[in-house]
Amino acid sequence: MTVSIRDLRPGDHSDAESVVRVRRAALPFMITTTEGVAFEVSSAHPAKHHRILVAETADGRVIGTAQVGIAYDSPEPGQSYVNAHVDPAHRGAGAGALLLRTAEEHLAAHGARDVYAWVLDEPAPRAFAERRGYRPSRSAHFLRLDLAAATLPELPQDLPAGVELRPGAAFAADPRPLFEADAETTSDEPGDVAAGFDDYEDWLAHTWNSPSLDKELTTVALVDGVVASFAAAQTDGGTRYASAMTGTLRAFRGRGLAKLAKTASLHRARAAGYTEAFTGNDAGNGPMLAINEWFGYEICATETRYTKKVETR
Repeated sequence: MTVSIRDLRPGDHSDAESVVRVRRAALPFMITTTEGVAFEVSSAHPAKHHRILVAETADGRVIGTAQVGIAYDSPEPGQSYVNAHVDPAHRGAGAGALLLRTAEEHLAAHGARDVYAWVLDEPAPRAFAERRGYRPSRSAHFLRLDLAAATLPELPQDLPAGVELRPGAAFAADPRPLFEADAETTSDEPGDVAAGFDDYEDWLAHTWNSPSLDKELTTVALVDGVVASFAAAQTDGGTRYASAMTGTLRAFRGRGLAKLAKTASLHRARAAGYTEAFTGNDAGNGPMLAINEWFGYEICATETRYTKKVETR
């Protein structure tokens, strides 16, 4: 089978649909939509040098795709990423190797020194990465909840004194308090690549304005009027809901506020017609894994973060 690599065609809805089809086939635990793919390209920071590559057969069928770019917000220069996915029905045709080679050439041309990639923790994907010089580091789990059938914890009839729950949409006029909460909680998350989380305008452009962020189902817990905890929600506009980030500011931890915000978000998601809920946790994040298990989430897959040194041009 002849396979070639090209860039996603901006503004081509059918091309974005092909990328979504491949991503859903390869990673059915992720929220991905055509609107999200288009936004990913159009909103990318210039310093990110972000590309969406597609692997295409001679008859024009897209069988693989990759996200590739520079971690421009990292305080350590030369950090980069590539996440390649191939339709399981078309593995073995060489699409993955071609995507990876094209991605690495692009990254090297823009000064990358280290490239990171998430790889399904299964024998074939791991072997594929290791044959190409990648080495494993930490792991993370995908978790799934049957939202239609789950017995969700009940919300308390009376919230603790001073506690208030609001949807993310309530912050539309001034989302800066959510940016500040996101910045603090994200800085405490385990990770391989540090990020300088201090650019409000960049956060607005790429997080707050993302079409996948469901501001109505995102739930914020305030204590005496101050943002204390939040459960950010992503949806596909159909049946799938995902927890994008759940976090509590350091001064408010240990009060059960994350559970409260997430409980409210899940109840409203089910009322809105969503039937599947997904989330992801670093394998070493015991507290958050315990919370999700308490809700009834079950691990459905695991990924391992792989890294490789690249030669800059």
